[in-house]
Amino acid sequence: MSWFKRVEKGIVTPTDQKKETPDGLWHKCQECKAVVTMAEHKRLLSVCGSCNYHDRIDAVDYFDFLFDGSQFEELDAALTSGDPLRFVDTKEYPKRLAATEHNTGLKDAVRTAHGLSAGQPLVVAAMDFKFIGGSMGSVVGEKIARAIDYARQTRTPFLMISRSGGARMMEAGYSLMQMAKTSAKLALLSEAGVPYVSLLTDPTTGGVTASFAMLGDFNIAEPGALIGFAGPRVIKETIGKDLPKGFQSAEFVLEHGFLDFIVDRRELKQRLAHLLGMLQPAAAPVPEQREARRTSSKAH
Repeated sequence: MSWFKRVEKGIVTPTDQKKETPDGLWHKCQECKAVVTMAEHKRLLSVCGSCNYHDRIDAVDYFDFLFDGSQFEELDAALTSGDPLRFVDTKEYPKRLAATEHNTGLKDAVRTAHGLSAGQPLVVAAMDFKFIGGSMGSVVGEKIARAIDYARQTRTPFLMISRSGGARMMEAGYSLMQMAKTSAKLALLSEAGVPYVSLLTDPTTGGVTASFAMLGDFNIAEPGALIGFAGPRVIKETIGKDLPKGFQSAEFVLEHGFLDFIVDRRELKQRLAHLLGMLQPAAAPVPEQREARRTSSKAH
């Protein structure tokens, strides 16, 4: 029997014969509206194959394609926020944290891990925007600080992937203190001669931009990322002038000298490997090699 019935006013399918399309099979680009299968979208690392629009992805997604074989060891995975200010807005802060953790499966807005990337050791801290807008609270600052310490102690290059709406208002001054703490830790990393690469993704704003996100030995960004400190309305009211179109895009920021380059997410792992390969100092000669050089020098 036919799967549809034709009637005077059109084609009508009986309820018991309807065939539903399963959810999650297709993806529609937010920018150009191109439609592809979810499998293809994931294969392209959530980048549109038609217009190159970069969808937001989670920290674990970066870990999966940056670390060889998706193998990594997470650092400080169980660290969670307290409630030092007894903050209450529409709900108590601990209840908001609990609800967000339940909805997202995350402990806070950043995850840190280490492993091998293109055969080279790497420490990565990646922010998750879906946890209270990627806001920077005491846990975010502490986990980044500990990841930097691990990178310094093991002399492993450090990659920071920023995506944040700024400081977390529920922690007020405690949140702002993380700007100074992470910046101080990065100064120690620089003194130790360990490379630091900062990747800015969409969006990177507020106190994150004003601290660790712009302190890399190399500051890079994904295409089209929103990068800024305050929002356009606040800036316009402050300076009393109209702002250029797209003035907070990664491309505009690159043009004005605040970024070193923009990198497609699909090329990130290889570009990072080349960059860190150039930054690594040449290995010191072993004692036998030094002695051989001395002997050869005396012979001449």
